[in-house]
Formats: sequence, C-alpha cells, structure tokens
Amino acid sequence: MGETTKLANLIDPEVLAQYIDQKLIDNIVFAPLAEVDLTLNGNPGDTVKFPSWSWIGAADDLTEGSAISTVSLNASTVSVKIKEAGKGVEITDTAILSAFGDPVEQIAMQLRKSIADKVDNDFLTTLAGIGSTMTASGVSTVLGISNALEKFGEDIDGQKALLVPPSVYTMIRNTKDWAPASEFAAGALVRGAVGQIFGCDIMVSNRLKTSGNSYIVKPGALRLILKRDTLLEADRDILRRVNVFTATKHYATYLYNAANAIKITT
Repeated sequence: MGETTKLANLIDPEVLAQYIDQKLIDNIVFAPLAEVDLTLNGNPGDTVKFPSWSWIGAADDLTEGSAISTVSLNASTVSVKIKEAGKGVEITDTAILSAFGDPVEQIAMQLRKSIADKVDNDFLTTLAGIGSTMTASGVSTVLGISNALEKFGEDIDGQKALLVPPSVYTMIRNTKDWAPASEFAAGALVRGAVGQIFGCDIMVSNRLKTSGNSYIVKPGALRLILKRDTLLEADRDILRRVNVFTATKHYATYLYNAANAIKITT
C-alpha cells in the first residue's frame, strides 16, 4: 500500500522559514544602503547601544619644541530598541491539495514580501528623522537637489541613491541633467534604479507620496539589526479544515551614519 500525501509533507514550517530568510534581504529595497547587524542574533536582550564619537578636530600647527595640545575624546550612546512585525495567512486543505500552481510556495513568497515591505517602511521612517544639519529644501527642482548635495561637503564623491516620489522623478526626467538607467545599469548601486542625476542612482517610491520628501543616501548610512531568524508557525482548525501560517521577525532599523544621508523637503 502506497503512502498517503499528508499536509505535513507539503508544508514544513522550518523549511519555509529558511526559504523566507534566504531571500528576505534581496526583497528589501533599501538593503543595499544598509549594513546588516547580527549582534543580537541568538543572544539575550532587546536593545543595542551604539557609540557616537565626537570629532577631535584637525591637527594643530607646531613650532620647534612646543607642546602638543590635547583634547578630550567624547562619545555619546544611542540605544536602538528591537521591534516585532508579523503577518498571517489562512488556506484550506482543498486549496493546498487541489489548487492550480503551488500555493505553498505562494504562502512563503507573500509572507517574505510582507515582512520586507514592513522593513522598507521602517527605513523610510528612520530617514524621516534626519536632523536639521542634514536637511535641505527644494526637492521640486533640479537646482534644489543639486544644492542639497552640498551637505556632504568634501565627501560628495562615491555611490549614492536619490529616493524620490513619482512626481519628482517626472520633473527630473524632463531635464537635461537626467541620464537613463541603460547608460549605467551595470554599475547601479540599487536594484530598480530608473535613472541617474548628479551621480545619484534614482529610486522611485510610492511611499514618499504622502510626505513629498526625498532622500539622498550613501551605502552604510542605514543599519538593519536582526534579532533572530524568521519564525514561521503553523496551526490548524480541524473543524473548518483550515491551516493558519504566521511569520514574525524581530528587527530594528537605525540611522547608523547620519553624515551619509540627506533629507530634502518640499
């Protein structure tokens, strides 16, 4: 007598959780701009403290025999609290066993994208908190974007991404300073870049429609702290023959290097 295919054979929460984790970072749009921190992964605690060192200033001129002046090296501490996000899916036995296509893979894909979307939203919330020192105005004009880059000072060189709402991209695309993605696709910093202006890869986000703000971000400006691997749990309602799957993630987003990110307001 042959073996009967059971739901337990079709859906293994541990395997699906690994599948979600393997591709999760690839699904986070802002991942190329962030460093992934596993400090708390597998360790107790829900808060990470980062040192923020003050600059001692440029060296002084010295004359022969003169003493070198000293200054204090000061540091402040920034604490980042871990948060939890999750999503659930219900699916019937019939849908799993009889559906056209692969509903099990669809569950994993949808849960993965759901968590990635939440992380991206939190990255934008983090960027919205950029202080006045790195905030400029005039996102609605190319000149405003050009002037905002002055905030980087002598560190203006290097790869950077310009995150804009669709309306700003339309404005940029109709100017002589815009370069299409086809001219630099091989060296693009972020996946999905639609063009380039002033050395910035342009990313369009509907999430920015509400605030109207735009951001210029260098790699390493953001940090993604992962507390643990994705937890996928399964439960079953035997009366309704319905299977419930939930995925949760403990993480935090953090503005790790404030000098590498500029907020441009409308």
